Amino acid sequence: MAGITDRPFRRLARRYGAGLAVSEMISSRPELRDSRKSRLRRDHAGEPGPISVQIAGADPQMLAEAARFNVDQGADIIDINMGCPAKKVCNVSAGSALLENEALVGGILDAVTKAVAVPVTLKIRTGPRPENRNALRIARIAESAGIRALAIHGRTRACAFEGVAEYETIAQVKASVRLPIIANGDIRSGADARRVLEATGADGIMIGRAAQGRPWLFREIAHYLETGETPLPPSLEEIGLVLEEQLAGLYELYGAEQGARVARKHIGWTLSDLPRGEEFRRAANAIVDPSEQLRAVRAFFARAANDEPARQEKLAA
Repeated sequence: MAGITDRPFRRLARRYGAGLAVSEMISSRPELRDSRKSRLRRDHAGEPGPISVQIAGADPQMLAEAARFNVDQGADIIDINMGCPAKKVCNVSAGSALLENEALVGGILDAVTKAVAVPVTLKIRTGPRPENRNALRIARIAESAGIRALAIHGRTRACAFEGVAEYETIAQVKASVRLPIIANGDIRSGADARRVLEATGADGIMIGRAAQGRPWLFREIAHYLETGETPLPPSLEEIGLVLEEQLAGLYELYGAEQGARVARKHIGWTLSDLPRGEEFRRAANAIVDPSEQLRAVRAFFARAANDEPARQEKLAA
């Protein structure tokens, strides 16, 4: 998720139990390789391995070269993005737009798997449109090319993020190929995770938007899958400490000015379910100084601490 799953986000996801945290999507275009944005996206300092780097593009040789470059930079896994539905990505025939051209998919996967010795994984959607769900054909191409695992989002490119994810196509793929299959789409809780695993037979699940502002979701899912019980959400104290750590990581990675701007969306996601969180988010969007931003966040949680006993009682009811 470009612009979201940066280094501070990935560190938190892994600490809370994510088995793998894939990098933001990185363009395969060589002229963008040394841009500041690309350098920041492949910054994995302090992260636990394995390091998985996601690349995007539409030219087999550019993607093969990008894979080699990122392996030389320390990538343990190369992930190919054929699932992004964003217009600016699809307009250059990358992301989920590639699902329209199965021959090109085959050419890309062959080129990348032959270019590097590390595992290559693939992320797709169920197809270009509901009337053309070709995920099974793509999966067979991927298996023949030597792809090591396949993540499938339960929507087509045309569906974007609208409507409800469907899992029948993922189940069909799982039943038809030997590849490890990872199910993705509309998994927001431990109960969702179990339901999707049972519906698809998938070997694992992938979490995207549901983890925005909720890195502890991975812990909650693991607990539910192990015990069948939904744990209590984190305390306000824990949420506050996690957000402070994330903000510090953003300031360090991006620098003070950009870090404070990037932090605004993470503050909003983290506080979205808390009393007066939306009111604070609107006020915090006007803060440009990181020190002031951090002080404001601390003050919010200090005030919210007065409501914590009532909040915990309500959650336990």
